[in-house]
Amino acid sequence: MSSGIPSLLSSRQLLPLFIAQFFGVVNDNLFKNAMVILVIFRLGDQSGLNPQILVTASAGLFILPYFLFSATTSQLADRYEKSAVMRATKLAEMIIAALAAWSLSASSVIGMMSVLFLLGAHSTIFGLLKYSVLPEYLHEDDLIDGNALIEGGTFLAILIGTIAGGVLILTEDGVLIVSGLMLALACGGFAASLFLPKAHAGDPAIRITANFVAATHDILAMTRRHRELFLAVLGISWFWLIGATYLSQFPALAKNVLAVDEHGVTAMLTVFSIGIGGGSVLCGRLLKGVVSPKYVPFAALGMALFAFDFWLSVTPEAEPPQTLATLTSFLSHLSNWRILADLLGLSICGGLYIVPLYALLQVRSTDAERARVIASNNIMNAAFMVMSALVTSLLLTLGVSVPQVFLVVAIATLVVAFFARTALKIG
Repeated sequence: MSSGIPSLLSSRQLLPLFIAQFFGVVNDNLFKNAMVILVIFRLGDQSGLNPQILVTASAGLFILPYFLFSATTSQLADRYEKSAVMRATKLAEMIIAALAAWSLSASSVIGMMSVLFLLGAHSTIFGLLKYSVLPEYLHEDDLIDGNALIEGGTFLAILIGTIAGGVLILTEDGVLIVSGLMLALACGGFAASLFLPKAHAGDPAIRITANFVAATHDILAMTRRHRELFLAVLGISWFWLIGATYLSQFPALAKNVLAVDEHGVTAMLTVFSIGIGGGSVLCGRLLKGVVSPKYVPFAALGMALFAFDFWLSVTPEAEPPQTLATLTSFLSHLSNWRILADLLGLSICGGLYIVPLYALLQVRSTDAERARVIASNNIMNAAFMVMSALVTSLLLTLGVSVPQVFLVVAIATLVVAFFARTALKIG
């Protein structure tokens, strides 16, 4: 029987892992958003480079390690004991945080871009390890709650890091504050990793190859041979495509459609993050520790329906206001609460959708293959997020409005819901 989320979070098995991953995600987003704000408002023009190109390139640099390192990292994780690899990864994060502090203080755009790539590599390695080690730390009936905590904590950490990076970096001594926070978080994450329980011994027969193209092909082929695992990977990747699309378009939606200032973006990000956490916890309550995809098609349908209503609710007025409203003014209109309610409903369904799929990957894969299965998932997630950026950019170039982009996502998610119902044979 499931232990329950409160007791699980305080347990020796999960608490060190939760803290280490939480601090790492905060660090990633603290630096990413601080860098974006610095580049747009200060450093872009000084460097003689287009700020928008720099920001777009930075997003690609952070995702690139998922393609380059996931396959090789999975071989390391399956060959060696995982807690030792996680400790080494968190030690490397402290060095990266020190490099981040130098690049910020030196106002070096090239240095910041390099740090972003290294943070992406750190996230690639630790993200793969945290999901692949959960079945070794927890009983099967605790996996749903364990994944709910990790998933909810991840989005809360994204929220905290993003807001802190944007708010702090342009204040007086902002660079010093952000640098100090990054070093403190990295040190805290490493300290937490020292308390990680020892995982299962690795398989020394696994061969590690530096040829990431061949390794990537091999692990994707391995996952495709297991139909249930491959369907779970596709389902998780679709969730990240939706998330990437919404999160990337919040600023343009707030400014150009809803005519609300930057605090409106923060409000939407906050609601989205809270919803994912709430949906993750709800999933644990509904499944009661049983790893099953039975709610996945209905959660996908819920995402599609809320996405449709979100599209309807953000359709712009014929003549939008010429000045941006404050958040207080924005919330004074009842129609805008509908927008936030739709976003909350969509993200709750998202949490309910994604948690059982992660648990399914962990339970249905063997100890010897689990890290490589998680790696194939990471690679597909990254590919779907890149596809989101490319398709969204193409649609916007063709004159499609931001609300219409959300309509396209809603229609596609409705198709995914019906496909999931058929593919998972849920009546």
